[in-house]
Amino acid sequence: MSIRSRKHHKSSHLAALIAAAVPAMAFAAQGDSVQEELSLPATSVTSAAEVPYKATRSANDKMTEALLDTPKTVQVIKKEMLREQGASSLMEALRNTPGITMQLGENGNTAAGDTFMMRGFSTQTSTFVDGIRDLGAVSRDVFNIEQVEVVKGAAGSDIGRGASSGYINLVSKLPTLEDSISGTLGYGTADKAAMTADINQTMSQGSALRLNLMRRDGGVDGRDYVENSSYAVAPALAFGLDGDTRLYLYSQHVRQENVPDGGIPTIGMSGFYNADARLNRGGKVDEDNYYGSDNDYEDVEADMLSVKFEHDFNEVTTLRNTSRFGKTTTDRILTGVNTLSANGSSDPADWTVSRSRQLTDQENEITANQTNLSTEFFTFGLRNTLATGVEFMRESQRTESGATARQVIDGVTYAAVTLPNADLYDPNAHDGMGKPYKTGVYSDGTTDTAAFYAFDTLHLNEQWSVNAGVRFEHYRTDTKGASLVSIASTPVTNDYLLTPYDLDSSDDLTSWNTGVVYKPAENGSIYLAYANSLTPPGSANFSLSTSESSDSQPNLDPQETEHVELGTKWDLLDARLNLTAAVYRTENTNQVSYDALSDSYQQDGKIRVTGVELGMVGQITNFWQVSAGIASMDTEQLDQASFNSTTGVVTENTGVRWSPDLTATLWTSYTLGDLTLGGGARYVSDQDRLIAEGADRSTTNMPEIPSYWVTDAMAAYRLNKNVNLRLNVYNLFDEEYIATLNNSGARAVLGTPRSAMMTTEFSF
Repeated sequence: MSIRSRKHHKSSHLAALIAAAVPAMAFAAQGDSVQEELSLPATSVTSAAEVPYKATRSANDKMTEALLDTPKTVQVIKKEMLREQGASSLMEALRNTPGITMQLGENGNTAAGDTFMMRGFSTQTSTFVDGIRDLGAVSRDVFNIEQVEVVKGAAGSDIGRGASSGYINLVSKLPTLEDSISGTLGYGTADKAAMTADINQTMSQGSALRLNLMRRDGGVDGRDYVENSSYAVAPALAFGLDGDTRLYLYSQHVRQENVPDGGIPTIGMSGFYNADARLNRGGKVDEDNYYGSDNDYEDVEADMLSVKFEHDFNEVTTLRNTSRFGKTTTDRILTGVNTLSANGSSDPADWTVSRSRQLTDQENEITANQTNLSTEFFTFGLRNTLATGVEFMRESQRTESGATARQVIDGVTYAAVTLPNADLYDPNAHDGMGKPYKTGVYSDGTTDTAAFYAFDTLHLNEQWSVNAGVRFEHYRTDTKGASLVSIASTPVTNDYLLTPYDLDSSDDLTSWNTGVVYKPAENGSIYLAYANSLTPPGSANFSLSTSESSDSQPNLDPQETEHVELGTKWDLLDARLNLTAAVYRTENTNQVSYDALSDSYQQDGKIRVTGVELGMVGQITNFWQVSAGIASMDTEQLDQASFNSTTGVVTENTGVRWSPDLTATLWTSYTLGDLTLGGGARYVSDQDRLIAEGADRSTTNMPEIPSYWVTDAMAAYRLNKNVNLRLNVYNLFDEEYIATLNNSGARAVLGTPRSAMMTTEFSF
C-alpha cells in the first residue's frame, strides 16, 4: 500500500532550510580560529570527574544535598544520553526511567500532549520547567533542555498539590561564558527531517547570549497520513555571569502543526472480543490504516517567558527569584474509531466501523513568582543546609467542547454532523465528514496559590544526617462554565438547556517530608524517608464538579498520599558509577467510592502501591557508559466501587489501569577510537485495562496490553573534531506491540516499527 499524504511538500522546505544552515554554521565558526576542541557527545572519552550520563546534584534549589545523600529516588537524564539516543521529545526521554507508562484516551477521544502514569498515578499535570509548573496539552521537545529530572514518591512539600507519585522537572539551557556553536541535521525513515542549533556567544565581560533553534517535519513510521511538523525558538540573555549578581532573561516559543492519530481498531489482536461471533473471527487491520479525515488537524502554540535573578551574599548563601508567564493554546479536530459492525454479513469486505469526531479548543495560562534562599549555618555546633522560599502562582485553563449529534439547545436546532462509517479493512480518508459544532459548553477554571516552604538538612556528624521539609499552601479554585441539562419531558429529541454554573473551593494545605540518612562510607548512604502530598478537588484541570461520583466536588476533603521509602545509594569506581536501590509503599486515600449500605458516594476509596526499584548510571570504564533501571510494583484499589444508575449494577475495581508489574530500561555505549557503538532495550510487562473484580476476561474486549520488549541500536563515527555522524535504528527487531490502548479497549496506537534516523552533529 502506498503512503498517502497531503503535506509531504513541507519536507522540501525543510531540506532547503538545512542546506542554507550548513554554510551559515561553518561561516560562524571561522571567526574563532583558536576555539578549543569540543568533545562530541557520542564519541567523548572523559575523566572520572566528567561522566556524561551521571549527575552529582539536582538543579532543583530545594534539594539541599548531593543526590548521593538525598533520601528519595531521583533520576537525572542528561542531554548527552538523549543525544546518543536521538531523542527529541519528553516522552522519548522518559523511556530511560522505569515505572512510567504512556496513556491514550477515553473511548473516541485521545489525550493530547504528554500523558503518562508513574508508579500507579497519573502524572501529566506534574511537569515542571526550572521548578515551575508547566501547563498545556503539548508534546514537549527536549531541544532546549540540559537535563530531565525525575523525582519519585509523594512530593507535596516540593511542588504543592497533586504530587501523589512524584514529578518531572525540565532544566533549561541558559547562557554561559564559553563561546560555542553546535547543531544537528537529521533525516530518517517516513520522510522525517530535523534540525537543531545551539549558539552561545559572550557579548561583553560577564554577559552572554544563547539561542536554541529547532525544526522538525515528516511522517510517522508505519502510519498513513499522520504527520508532525514543529518549530521553536528559545533565546536567552544573561548578565553578571562573572560576578555575585546574575540576571537571566529567557523565553521559549513552540509551534506545532500536526495531523493527529486516532489509532486503529483492535480487531484480531490477542484478547479482542466482540459479542458478534463473526467479528471475533476477523483478522487484524493493516497497521498503517488511517481512519481519520484528511481534514483532521492539531495546532499548538506554546510561549514561555522567564526572568531569573540570583545574588550570592557569600560562598554559601544565594538568593534566587524567578518570574514566569506561560501560555499554551491547542486547537484540534480528531477522528477516532468506535463501534465495529458486521452488517449481517460473514464477508469481512462488508464490515465497517463507526467514527467519532472530537473538537478540542483549550487555552492554559500560568503566572508565577518564586523566591528561594539557600544557605548553610551552624546550630549548637551542627551544620545545617537550608533552602527556604515563597511562591505565588495563578494557573488557569479554559476548554470549549463540541458535538456531532443532532441536538436542540435553548430552542436552537443543531443538525447532526455527517460521520459516515469507514470500511473496516480499507478506510478512506477522503470521506466527507463535517466539523463538530460548538454547543456553548465550556469550563473556565483558575487556581491561585500562595505558599511558603523550607527544607533543611541537619548534619549530626560525619555519618548521620536528618533531612526535613515542609510547605504551607493556601489555594483557591474558581470554576465558571456552562453545561447541557436535558429537558426531562422530551428526552428523545435531545432537547437541552445551556445552564451556567459557578463553583469555588479554597483550603490550607500542609505537606511535609522527612528522612534519616546514614553514611557507612563516604561513597555510600542508607536512608529511610517518609512524605505526604495532598490533592484537593479540581487539582488537575481547575474544573470543579457537582456530580456526586466526582473527586472534584468543592466540598470534598483533599485526597492524601503517604509514602515511605527505604533505600541505599553508592558511588563506585572513583565516583564514576552510581548504584541505587529502594523499596517503597505509597497509599492514596479519600477517593470517592460508592457505598452500597448508605446508597451514596463516600470518600472511602484507596490506591496502594508497593514496589522495588534498582538503578545504575555512569561509567564502567572511561570508554564504557551505561544507564539502567528496573522497577517492580504491585498496585491495588481498596474499597473502590461505582454505581450504574441505569442498570443498577455496582462495580468494584481492585486494580489500577496501565500499571505494569515490571518495567526495565537499559542504554549503554562503548567508544573505540573514533567509533562509538551503543544500544538499549526496554521491557514493559502486561498492563491491565480490565480492573473490575470478577469480570470475565475472555468476554471483555482487550483486557490488557500484552508485555513487550523493544531494542534500539546506535553507531557514531567522528570524522574530525567538529563533525560527528550518528545512525540510530529504533525497534531493531521490528517488534509489533501496543504502545497505548483506550479505556474501552476498542482502539490502540501501535509502537513505532523498525525505523532509522541519520544525524550529522556539528560542534565548533
